[in-house]
Amino acid sequence: MDVILLERVAKLGQMGDVVSVKEGYARNFLLPQKKALRASKDNVAAFEAQKAELEARNLETKKEAEALAQKLDGAKFVVIRAASDGGSLYGSVTPRDVEAVAKEEGLSVSRKQVVIGEPIKELGLREITVVLHPEVEAIVTLNVARSPEEAELQAQGKSIQDVAAEEEAEAEFEISELFDDIGAATAEDEDLSVVDTPESEDSGEEQPDLSGERNT
Repeated sequence: MDVILLERVAKLGQMGDVVSVKEGYARNFLLPQKKALRASKDNVAAFEAQKAELEARNLETKKEAEALAQKLDGAKFVVIRAASDGGSLYGSVTPRDVEAVAKEEGLSVSRKQVVIGEPIKELGLREITVVLHPEVEAIVTLNVARSPEEAELQAQGKSIQDVAAEEEAEAEFEISELFDDIGAATAEDEDLSVVDTPESEDSGEEQPDLSGERNT
């Protein structure tokens, strides 16, 4: 099917180009997304009549996208998710999640603009692309973790295995400290329970006769 592009489309062409594409691609993507029109004689004539207006509109939206890209490009978003000890998520991170965390940061991003590629099903850092305009993109980093504390450690370059090892070492240290405190308290109690008893000393004095017998 021949179509006329209403905006730049990657790997196809620029606005105003007439290109040939598969009918399914045109029907399922280009036409419903209003990225192209059938290249009929009437549509080509209508496009030429509106070309200046369309180009001006495209330029304006591009400027808006570039302004947003300056704020968005290089941004890091934390996504908290439940996961196994091995790092596998119970589910996956979706474009809807990216839209939500961006909104929390005061940035306007639509889930339709988010390109994740391979599904995110593991904890860790992952770069994704946000297509703000056919000619403007931004790269953001998702920090997928089980808690804000874990996300902070991952941001420092530590893996989930490093985090688990640190948590285990910290737990062992706390247990060791507890046993040390118990041992010290027990030793102190034993010291307090020992009482020195002085031996009886012979005073050399004659003890009175308490037999009850009297001389008559």
